[in-house]
Amino acid sequence: MKWVSQGKRKKKYSIKRFFKSFKYAFSGISKVYKTKQNLVIHTIVLILVLGLSWYLKISNIELMLIVLVMGLVFALEFVNAAIENTVDMAMPNMHPLAKNAKDMASGAVLVSSITAVIIYLIIFIPKIIDMF
Repeated sequence: MKWVSQGKRKKKYSIKRFFKSFKYAFSGISKVYKTKQNLVIHTIVLILVLGLSWYLKISNIELMLIVLVMGLVFALEFVNAAIENTVDMAMPNMHPLAKNAKDMASGAVLVSSITAVIIYLIIFIPKIIDMF
């Protein structure tokens, strides 16, 4: 397939194309769930955290912060999966730079996950202490 520059390509805007983009996005989400066990773990944590949020009756601001950081974790997990697939396709044989790229992408997910846990603890610990 020959790549066409953005200027030469005809822009097509349609409702059909709009809804197809959602189909592709959901397909991508499904593929990540099928191939990355960490996303399943993140989903379980999200359900537990949302349940605890409801039980402890956290404020709307606290809930928004929880949803925001978990969204960041999920988004970075998807980007990590895309980077891993791209690197695997481009470098079928092991290469130090390919390993670095994959490790760095995984590191971004880890940093966001640790940040999320810290925020959860800041929100939940005082509320749990107040219960006793």
